[in-house]
Amino acid sequence: MSGETDLKKLLSKLQPVLNQGDFVFASVDDSFQFNLDLVHGIFKEKEGITLILKKEDADSINLKYNYMASCITLNTNSPIPLETVGLTAAISNVLANEGISFNVVAAYYHDHIFVEKQEAQRAMEVLKQLKNNNNSKK
Repeated sequence: MSGETDLKKLLSKLQPVLNQGDFVFASVDDSFQFNLDLVHGIFKEKEGITLILKKEDADSINLKYNYMASCITLNTNSPIPLETVGLTAAISNVLANEGISFNVVAAYYHDHIFVEKQEAQRAMEVLKQLKNNNNSKK
C-alpha cells in the first residue's frame, strides 16, 4: 500500500472525522449468526468474536453489549499505511494526557478511534490540536 509514512507529515495532514451514531462492542461465539452488513468491525479471538456495530443495529438483533462509544475516523490526504511507525503512539499520548479512554482499530485505509460518547467532542479538539502542533513544526 502506498501512502505517507513520515509521522510528522502524516500528523500535520490529520483530519479527524466524528462519525454519526453510537457504536457498541459485543462478543459472540462461533455459532452466532449475523448479517455482515450490520457490522462495522470484526475481530476473532480464541475467547470469542468481537463485533463493532451501531447501537441501533445491535438493539435490532437483541445483542448484549456494555460499552457504547463514538467513532472518530482519522483521514489524511493519502492512505495511512499499516506499516507507519508511531501514529498510534502519538494518538495514545495526547488522548491519555487528557485522561480520555479510547480503543484504536487500524483498518486497511484508516485508523478509527472509539471513545466514550461523552468524550467525543473533547477527543476531536485534542486530535485537531495534535494536527495544529505538527503544522507549526514544519
